[in-house]
Amino acid sequence: MTGGAGFIGSHIADLLADAGDEVVVLDSLLPTAHGSRTPPGYTGRHRFLRGDVTDAAIVEELLADVDAVCHQAAVVGHGVDPSDAPSYALHNDYGTAVLLAGMYAAGVSKLVLASSMVVYGEGRYSCPDHGIVPPSPRRQSDVDAGRFEPACGDCGEALSWLLVPEDAPLNPRSTYAATKLAQEHLAGAWARQTGGTVWAMRYHNVYGPRMPQNTPYAGVASLFRSALERGEAPTVLEDGRQQRDFVHVHDVAMANVLALRADGTPGDIVPVNVCSGQPHTVGELAAELAKACDGPAPVVVGGARPADVRHVVADPARAERLLGFKAQTSFADGIADFARAELREPV
Repeated sequence: MTGGAGFIGSHIADLLADAGDEVVVLDSLLPTAHGSRTPPGYTGRHRFLRGDVTDAAIVEELLADVDAVCHQAAVVGHGVDPSDAPSYALHNDYGTAVLLAGMYAAGVSKLVLASSMVVYGEGRYSCPDHGIVPPSPRRQSDVDAGRFEPACGDCGEALSWLLVPEDAPLNPRSTYAATKLAQEHLAGAWARQTGGTVWAMRYHNVYGPRMPQNTPYAGVASLFRSALERGEAPTVLEDGRQQRDFVHVHDVAMANVLALRADGTPGDIVPVNVCSGQPHTVGELAAELAKACDGPAPVVVGGARPADVRHVVADPARAERLLGFKAQTSFADGIADFARAELREPV
């Protein structure tokens, strides 16, 4: 388990250990995600290796006598500015290449890869006249004027969002997104060369216990919760009506365990959306979390970050069909749990 001290990886490791599996955890405890260089207490039940996935020697030690690899280690989040690009490329892409080379040398043929819905870029949209179409590019003048909904590039009509299936066009819009798609391509090439199997778990907006605090690399749920912990109102960009799929980390961990147990397709990579199947807006998330934390109401400020997309809502059908995965945590229960959940030390 790479990244096994992190937010998602630690929950997968615990679920595997609960079922009787022996988990070997590798984590470098990057300061962009961890407030301490000491392994969190919840890693104590696993064999822990402190090191980076870019280090071939530590990867060789990690892979001794293992049956499968669950690769969660990555620099995540939207990032701060283009100066982050070398770090993303080093840890996400070069690190994945080192891991895949090590798996080939060790004869390990099964990989479950943490991918992301960010590989899609914008979601799927439909025009009343032209059917499924790509949205017109987001212009700064539209954002400044408070026009956030995408329009048809052919006729200018407003578009309706649709569920995004795994065969949708891939169009990464940020450095992080580009590196996640590169991870998929590297893993797919490895599978074709070795006959190995890869499940690419395209996570949607994951939230829950053990999220990092006070870091720009965290997801929106962590940013809102961190603000509320400081007694501040959550700040919502655009108009708060951006549609997303928020999925609880316990469900994401279950999906990964199912993928580790599933056969996969030898010589190929199979992407699956990991989602709740119940879309909600970013504004709803902020409002529900503020209420559950008994904190100040969210503030909608408009604007948008350069690589932000409007609506990305997942189609859950393939994960249910191939893995038997269906999220169990409702939005209301998940947010109530998250409002009380333990977060990692502040970064």
